[in-house]
Amino acid sequence: MAQTVGNVTAGKPAVGGAIYRAVKGTTAPTSATTTLASAFKAFGYCSEDGLVNSNSPSTTDLKAWGGDIVLNIQTEKPDTFKVTLIEALNIDVLKAIYGSTHVTGTLSTGITVEATADDQEEAVWVADMILNGGAVKRVVIPHGKISEIGDISYTDSDAVGYEITITALPDTNGKTHYEYIKAGSTSS
Repeated sequence: MAQTVGNVTAGKPAVGGAIYRAVKGTTAPTSATTTLASAFKAFGYCSEDGLVNSNSPSTTDLKAWGGDIVLNIQTEKPDTFKVTLIEALNIDVLKAIYGSTHVTGTLSTGITVEATADDQEEAVWVADMILNGGAVKRVVIPHGKISEIGDISYTDSDAVGYEITITALPDTNGKTHYEYIKAGSTSS
């Protein structure tokens, strides 16, 4: 197979935001270019680390007497996405972190956050990216849940950020996430 330099790419955030979230039950997009429904809330800027997808299986080796490996059993295959949201004054970011019913108000009137031990809400997540040559890529997680939140640091040398890990859960078709890619326009 021939090597093609044009197939090598980087993923940059889409203009206007890259990470979106909508309440569970919202219809997930099924293409790279479908306009997102108004139910999807933009989370704005993310840290320069971008979006990291971990989708590697864990296995266990079964050994026969004498030490030969005779079977390799997949024990799990978590599908997770890690991103750091750095718009700490974005009400939709706060609702994702603390729960939509535990964040009230607006920045101009005052925001109240009530931290609880409540279970995280399942939601529909979307990440939009621009690839080389103007191609677009969309990652859709139809059933995602924040499974980890990193330490929140308040310092004068870095942005306040919420490092989250989203665990992609299987949908009714057994799929944990979808990726849609489309070439850019020829005028780019």
